[in-house]
Amino acid sequence: MVFTSFAQISPEEEEVKKVVTDFFGAFHKQDSVALRNLTHTSVTMQSIGDNAEGKTQLSTSSFENFLRSIVSIPSTTKFEEKLHGFEIHINGPLAQVTTPYTFHINGKLSHCGVNSFTMVKEERKWKISYLIDTRNRNECEIFQK
Repeated sequence: MVFTSFAQISPEEEEVKKVVTDFFGAFHKQDSVALRNLTHTSVTMQSIGDNAEGKTQLSTSSFENFLRSIVSIPSTTKFEEKLHGFEIHINGPLAQVTTPYTFHINGKLSHCGVNSFTMVKEERKWKISYLIDTRNRNECEIFQK
């Protein structure tokens, strides 16, 4: 499930990749202003994971709730989302990026999955318009290699 590309990446793909890496840079710094600047005003956020009964569940959260949850993480808690590759597809003003990841809290693996970003280019700037991820607490060893 790890995506690796050896092909030369175009300048447009570099721009799209930079938005994703900047998003996670701002995420780790708990910088809500930078996160807001990287996303479209109507950004949608969803996550797929198993509920307490083990059934797959799709949940939607508002971007405002996401920002509140990020900035409320105590400074004593170290968190890091490590990306394990990029797959990028661009068609005009539309880009799709998938990034397998592992999420660590205080140095310990919490969960893993894949992020899927949809971006739109408006006024010569890429913005994240949709973000969905999978969250798995098992079968993360593939990312640990």
